Amino acid sequence: MLICLTASHRNASFTLLEKLSIGAPTVAPSLVQNSDFIQGAVLLATCNRFEAYLDVDEPLTAGAALAAHEVIEAVSSASGVDAADVSTAVTVLSGDGVAEHLFSVSSGLESVVVGEDEIAGQVRRALQTARVEGTTSSALERLFQRASHTSRDVKTKTGVGATGRSLVRLALDLAESRVTDWAQARVLLVGTGKYARVSLLALQERGVTDVTVYSPSARLAPFAERHALPQVFADDLVGTLASSDIVVTASQSPTVVLTAAHFAAATAVPDALQRRLVIDLGLPRNVDAAAAHVSGVELLDLETISLHAPIDEFSATTSARAMVDEAAAEFTAARVEAAVTPAVVALRSHFFDVLDSEIARAHSRGDSTPETEAALRHLVGVLLHTPSVRARELARAGEGESFVAALTALFGVDPAAPVAPVARLAPLSADHDLDAGAAPAAGSASA
Repeated sequence: MLICLTASHRNASFTLLEKLSIGAPTVAPSLVQNSDFIQGAVLLATCNRFEAYLDVDEPLTAGAALAAHEVIEAVSSASGVDAADVSTAVTVLSGDGVAEHLFSVSSGLESVVVGEDEIAGQVRRALQTARVEGTTSSALERLFQRASHTSRDVKTKTGVGATGRSLVRLALDLAESRVTDWAQARVLLVGTGKYARVSLLALQERGVTDVTVYSPSARLAPFAERHALPQVFADDLVGTLASSDIVVTASQSPTVVLTAAHFAAATAVPDALQRRLVIDLGLPRNVDAAAAHVSGVELLDLETISLHAPIDEFSATTSARAMVDEAAAEFTAARVEAAVTPAVVALRSHFFDVLDSEIARAHSRGDSTPETEAALRHLVGVLLHTPSVRARELARAGEGESFVAALTALFGVDPAAPVAPVARLAPLSADHDLDAGAAPAAGSASA
């Protein structure tokens, strides 16, 4: 059974999400190795949500509750957040609701900015991390790969996400009234990872040309060289802050990069600019909140940005949600349909075993010919077609057990325990943001 523990900007503070983002994503291996219930785990941590998707080897409600308790305890320990606070913040989903939720998340419908670009890639990378750590499962593979297919369909077939919306662009929209001329603005960009690249692109789209890069790692950043940007190091950081109109932080550093002391020192530099806009896109935060109290500093952090998220376009979002609902329903139907697969296999085995026995007796009497044998096998295949189709129809209608009962009553066939559904999707390829050379980790199954 699939369950999901979710905490997002909708039901948790950014302060709590910040704490969860630091240690909680590391707990998946220990959960899978040490739990009696959890067979697979994929953890997703973004700037506005933390979620744990679990494959629980227990169909009973008690099993799901125990698995959720184990996750809460592990996340609490890893992130330094009291277990009671984690329990209060998370919502637990199970069964069919898990697919609908993940499909909606990956399509950007649950984001601060509806239709944001980054979330689909983050969902795919969460699956890739689980593969590398050996914590995925066949059920989670199918769930996440179908989520990726759904998010692409939503983006290409509806207006949601078509304009390249993101928190970065929303932040720059909010800064519009504070910037006289983007082309003349001097920007310090903190960070050199994926989010920094998105930030740089959004700045350049507005005409920014004067960008200096600072890497918290204090190493030469290929990012700066690749984009022909000057890089500043710790010794010159305060001086660069002093001459920067705008500071954009998009680092994955687990600790604060810029403190109030940095800004106070920058203000004291001779000929320093007296006002600067600071846009903190990091989670955990890159800029100490106390920096907002330094004279001349205006701080926009994720929590402030989220309060100004635009109302989503009704028609596009409605259409997207309809697609998500349809995809989730199909995912559920395929899962329940596959539950009768062992019964169909048992029926086919029974018929063909009887046929093989009769052909063997005919051979012993010298009464069989290849043509007759082929005709009989074809006849049995034709006879089995209708009950096979009917079995899937009954399963989708929630009546799969009646098919199994009929087999036992009519033919004395006792199907084996249900097997995992047959995967219908090919593995995600390199152009889907996964490493084409990365194979699933040992113990996992790729759809």
